[in-house]
Amino acid sequence: MSSFVIEGGYRLSGEITPQGAKNEALEVICATLLTPERVTIHNVPDILDVNNLIQLLRDMRVKVERPAMGTYTFQADEVDLEYLATDEFLRRSASLRGSVMIVGPLLARFGKALIPKPGGDKIGRRRLDTHFAGIRKLGASFTYDPARHVYEVEARRLRGAYMLLDEASVTGTANILMAATLAEGVTTIYNAACEPYLQQLSRLLNRMGARISGVGSNLLTIEGVDALRGAEHTILPDMIEVGSFIGMAAMTGSELTIKDTGYDNLGIIPDAFRRLGITVEQRGDDIHIPRHDSYEIETFIDGSIMTIADAPWPGLTPDLLSVFLVVATEATGSVLIHQKMFESRLFFVDKLIDMGAQIILCDPHRATVIGLGNRFKLRGSTMVSPDIRAGIALLIAAMSAEGTSTIHNIDQIDRGYQDIDKRLNRIGARITRI
Repeated sequence: MSSFVIEGGYRLSGEITPQGAKNEALEVICATLLTPERVTIHNVPDILDVNNLIQLLRDMRVKVERPAMGTYTFQADEVDLEYLATDEFLRRSASLRGSVMIVGPLLARFGKALIPKPGGDKIGRRRLDTHFAGIRKLGASFTYDPARHVYEVEARRLRGAYMLLDEASVTGTANILMAATLAEGVTTIYNAACEPYLQQLSRLLNRMGARISGVGSNLLTIEGVDALRGAEHTILPDMIEVGSFIGMAAMTGSELTIKDTGYDNLGIIPDAFRRLGITVEQRGDDIHIPRHDSYEIETFIDGSIMTIADAPWPGLTPDLLSVFLVVATEATGSVLIHQKMFESRLFFVDKLIDMGAQIILCDPHRATVIGLGNRFKLRGSTMVSPDIRAGIALLIAAMSAEGTSTIHNIDQIDRGYQDIDKRLNRIGARITRI
């Protein structure tokens, strides 16, 4: 298990560029299974979750090449379906949450798929019901092997259908969308997720020959086609990393420019940080954060306490609420952080309380942060990262704290952030990897 040792209290300065979007990468890489032709993907982040998915495809005998840094080509013309029944496949895919999205492509193209209960973050129960209900609507049948903890999915021929999703699941929408591209007839997905990740996946699929309309809305219509072809695609900048850098700059009192942010795809994120009193300046496609000696949380018009809550796109992404929570600890004023989706994602606040933060955990979904502004600094501490997003929040806290902090289990951070220690050290951080 690796760890970070962080010397707190150092300001950052200069420029930093976000990596390619992790969530989009997982979706579009799975989409390469839909065609025997070559698919080229640019701006692929070099992070643990993405690398593990690429290796999983290699093990399935997908031809994978890396012609340049951040660019991969995939050709799934000789997929080894027998490998799916092996213990090695089950072990590898069970540890990777994104592996569930190979079900739709495999089912659409080969008529069968096999997937164990997937792993990922320990942030609460993450249901697969939306995936399975939608794929069943297309005509697939599911069986569950309780001894091996494996779902087996089969369908001789998928057929288009109307469906109203029980929740706007991003990965669920992606899985159903990919399966529907090769289904017979028309599929309509209502209450579909419409995050930029899904929009990008839809654009790639359309370049591959799919017929998807309603892109960017919560009502997708897919006219099934007989086959898909190769294509080329560039992944957007990671909006979660952009948000992490905004919070990091403010909390460490740093002047920082975030380059090539894909600003038009950030949605409400910049304005949400402005509600915490942080100055976020757009400069073309860049974001400039001036030095903050202090920042004050807004209140609602009637003077009541500000609430920051996650919501389906175009609402605020739940992946950034951990960052908002930690940034609020050194603001002036109070805010209620309401994490609606995952019941365990706020449980890392005990580590911030140990560092001196004033936080009341109201219940598994809500925490009230009393920001004390310049009246105090967080204290260095020893912590364990429970998941990707809590991990980056704890790293931000440690960078702003007085003294030295240690964060264990940083493999969780590496799952979502590429060379984060090296990149931050280049602009002034003091982070040592052990």
